[in-house]
Amino acid sequence: MRSTMSAGPAHAEAAQRPLFSGKYQHLWVFLLFGWLVSYADRSVTGPVVAWMIENKAGLIGGASHPATLGGLIGSMFFTGYVLTQYAGGRLGDRFGRREMLVLSLLWAGLLTLVSGLVSGLIAFVVARVLTGLGEGVFYSNDRVLVIATTPEKRRTLGLGVVLSGLSIGLTAAVLATPHLLDWGTGSLGLGKDAWRVPLFVFGLASLVVACATWLFFRARGDRPLRLLRPALHLLGYALPAAAAITGLFLLADGFGWPDWLTAIGSGVLAAAVIAYVVRGIARRGLAREVLNGNVWLIYLSFIAVMWNLWFFSFWSVQIVAQAAHSTLTASALTAAFNAGAGIIGFPVGGWIADRRARRGKGRKPLAIVCASVHTVLAVAFGFSIAAGRPSMLLLGLILFVSGLFFNALQPIVHSILGDLAGEERRGEVFGVFNLVAEVGAVASPVVGGVLYDATGSWAPGVFTAAGVMAVAVVLYAFLRERIPAAEA
Repeated sequence: MRSTMSAGPAHAEAAQRPLFSGKYQHLWVFLLFGWLVSYADRSVTGPVVAWMIENKAGLIGGASHPATLGGLIGSMFFTGYVLTQYAGGRLGDRFGRREMLVLSLLWAGLLTLVSGLVSGLIAFVVARVLTGLGEGVFYSNDRVLVIATTPEKRRTLGLGVVLSGLSIGLTAAVLATPHLLDWGTGSLGLGKDAWRVPLFVFGLASLVVACATWLFFRARGDRPLRLLRPALHLLGYALPAAAAITGLFLLADGFGWPDWLTAIGSGVLAAAVIAYVVRGIARRGLAREVLNGNVWLIYLSFIAVMWNLWFFSFWSVQIVAQAAHSTLTASALTAAFNAGAGIIGFPVGGWIADRRARRGKGRKPLAIVCASVHTVLAVAFGFSIAAGRPSMLLLGLILFVSGLFFNALQPIVHSILGDLAGEERRGEVFGVFNLVAEVGAVASPVVGGVLYDATGSWAPGVFTAAGVMAVAVVLYAFLRERIPAAEA
């Protein structure tokens, strides 16, 4: 692992090159599409798992505890995603942001196709873990590139506009997957193998966007994109990580461990990587810049954001279907209100935060308000499904309004962190940020599945997500942000 992260002449050379020489608005559009296909690739797993459970089909339909196993597959994906967060930032520092973004999209598209081709649970887990490892390098390079190329007065808006691709991709996966499954079952005659169709469709879409992004960057820079060296370094990091995660899964399967214990093992693995990264940063004398108490408040508080994002993204279709006794298609439409709210929430949150910054006011109060409103509405959602047979309209309304505030929160926090991080260390700071925060994504799918299998209700999982977000509200209250000077 140390060899892939080492700096050298390549790092010094990359530091002197312009990140991007085109118009920043055009960059926003292409990165938005990158987020769209990236999130569609990962979000498709939840509806596919829900279909397998409902139809007792595919790789997990016949399991004794299918919800726990389905959540475990989601957690394994995010274990892989976590392990390349910091590595992605360092590799971007060394080889270039553009190269890592294109490489991530190509990797995700190919591995999503492979996920649809495999037979057997173990092979499927390996494919999803490798998909996560490749997608993990997108985040830190995307955030740094937007901050570096966008005028400061539009920075948070840019972060929000680009991140709205997340919601579009999430919505597309939630809405399109049931129809693709029906198409696979009916017109294509695949029967219980129809779960493969959404993976093929979204994998091909990712490859198209990857090629378009490569052409876009190739025409807007002072040098060609060279992907071979960063790809080899990423492989050198990803293959041992994939072996460790898959080995954990095989060990658990061989000894008959319960799925929740395997999930704890994934958490321990993620914690070990975080400890390794933190130790390396401290040894390099960068703790004051990358690991000070202020940025740790942001790192830890964002665990709640990732927890809620992936609890609701992974299980919302299943929650609505069982609580309201509705079809998978109708439930997907209702659950999409939460994902679709980000199309509005991300850019509006960024726009409001930028207006405050131009007046010399802080963004922290906005973060506290957004996190608090989401917490209250998540509790209301939990009570609604606990009461039994809730109105689909009520569930959709709560999901939409909570989604507005929840998604507005994210670019606000990203911009606060960008102001706190020195320009030369932003890649590392965002890498550590998402490395720590994605612990929430690793834990929430399987915790939600375990709680459901134990209680027969999704309400405990919803209340847990709300409680985690309430902790984030307290952490934001202690944050000391760096407030930009007001415009004259």
